[in-house]
Amino acid sequence: MKELNSIIAKNLIDLRKRRQWTQAELAEKLNYSDKAVSKWEKGDALPDIQTLYNLAAIYEVTLNDLTSVTKIKDNKHIDRIDRNNKIIITSLSVLTVWIVATIVFVYAQITESMNLWTLFVWAIPSSSIILLIFNGIWGKRKYAFIIISVLFWGIIVSIYLQTFKSSSKNIWPLFILGAPLQIATILWSQLKRPHRKEDNDK
Repeated sequence: MKELNSIIAKNLIDLRKRRQWTQAELAEKLNYSDKAVSKWEKGDALPDIQTLYNLAAIYEVTLNDLTSVTKIKDNKHIDRIDRNNKIIITSLSVLTVWIVATIVFVYAQITESMNLWTLFVWAIPSSSIILLIFNGIWGKRKYAFIIISVLFWGIIVSIYLQTFKSSSKNIWPLFILGAPLQIATILWSQLKRPHRKEDNDK
């Protein structure tokens, strides 16, 4: 049994590191504590069969792979390509916003002699919305805090710059509105999901 624990522990460490996940990130995906994951990877405890099945599904391997001394096929190159493709797709989507803003700016400048420089300011919160969508699909929650902060501050700055010349009212209090929003975002980022399962060795 100790030999089996050691084999599974080695394979779990290898698979997790290939995906550059922390023990806490893996634990969150399984609704276990990082303490349980640590014990599995040390060989001090063995995951139950359902958890082993879930681990195999997460890592896209078979149960035989997890319990075999044979080195699991190296998917590191495939993982790197997948990660790079996600970055490229996200970057192209964000770049589209700036291309559209540039086209409209140039068109207005040439045909109407209008200087719509605020389009580039509005491109910041627009880009943030796209980043937030893609981060929700395949990103990490920790990045959402930064993106959301950039989003609402970008909107506030854009509104201010768009209206401060034409408006006779003093609109600087808009920035005061950002303070409670920022505090709310910070508090939200500190929320943690409760562990629904106890350590399997208790």
